[in-house]
Amino acid sequence: MASETLTIAQHRDAPRRLQPSVLVALLLWWALVALMVGVPDKPQGFAAPRFVNETHELFAAIALLLTGLAIASGFFPRLALLAPLKRSGPWLIVLALLIGLWETVTGKLAWLPAPFFAPPRALVEAYATDWPRLLDSVLNSLRLLAFGFIYGSVVGFVTGVAIGWSRGLGYWVHPILRFLGPVPSTALLPLSLYFFPSSFSAAVFLIALATWFPVTVLTWSGVSSVDTRYYDVARTLGANSLFLVLRVAVPAALPHLFVGLFMGLGASFSVLVAAEMMGVKSGLGWYLQWAQGWAAYANMYAALIVMALLFSSLISLLFVIRDRLLSWQRSAVKW
Repeated sequence: MASETLTIAQHRDAPRRLQPSVLVALLLWWALVALMVGVPDKPQGFAAPRFVNETHELFAAIALLLTGLAIASGFFPRLALLAPLKRSGPWLIVLALLIGLWETVTGKLAWLPAPFFAPPRALVEAYATDWPRLLDSVLNSLRLLAFGFIYGSVVGFVTGVAIGWSRGLGYWVHPILRFLGPVPSTALLPLSLYFFPSSFSAAVFLIALATWFPVTVLTWSGVSSVDTRYYDVARTLGANSLFLVLRVAVPAALPHLFVGLFMGLGASFSVLVAAEMMGVKSGLGWYLQWAQGWAAYANMYAALIVMALLFSSLISLLFVIRDRLLSWQRSAVKW
């Protein structure tokens, strides 16, 4: 029995073989590094390319990091940080192939016209040389988005609860909601620039309006769909109207509210970029327009990548908050 226990323990401690997808991904990432370092770039333009060595070092570091994680996963298979590597094997393969194709048709063969299509080193150059302006644009976009989304969410929540609870108020607000709600917020941009004292306040209003409509409709739907038996039980126990709203209607409407918040956050992203292109002096939308005006397409692509990561992270954060508050529905909606 002791020998069998020892054998099982040794088997558990023995390093495991890498998954085929992870092994193929490692080979492709090192092949990508060999392509970048070993194959010379085709000359384009009159200026010498910049940040070539830095790009090679960056991708070599990524390949080395993946190799280290893969080796660690063989010796420590239960380590929580290594689980995503095992699931991401196919994606790592596709990503290495796409970057290799990108490097080949732009830097090595120059099949795609410059400056519209730049090699990966141009993207590294954009981040390395223009990160202060890009960081300032990200901070200003977050500030603008926070004001608009918070205002729109609060007003939409209050409006939805009010018209869902009061039929008299719903009689007056519902027609306005149906009339103004479906209108795209960006269509009101000229009017908002006229009525508001600054382009920042106009942009906040448009983002808040884009958030207000879905949050109002979904909150209203959630409050209206609460089973009336819950109210009857609460009234039997002596609950007043305020208790019924705050402790019965609102908790029951939370799943609908978060759906409205997701829809409102997605709509606010579109309005944010459009509003920043029409008068705001800093922001990701302004940065995109600025980069396009100077034909700095590598900077434009860098801003698009930052924008995608930022917006996806905000939605992921909203899902974390939802899963905390609605733990019984954690597996109902996934992101």
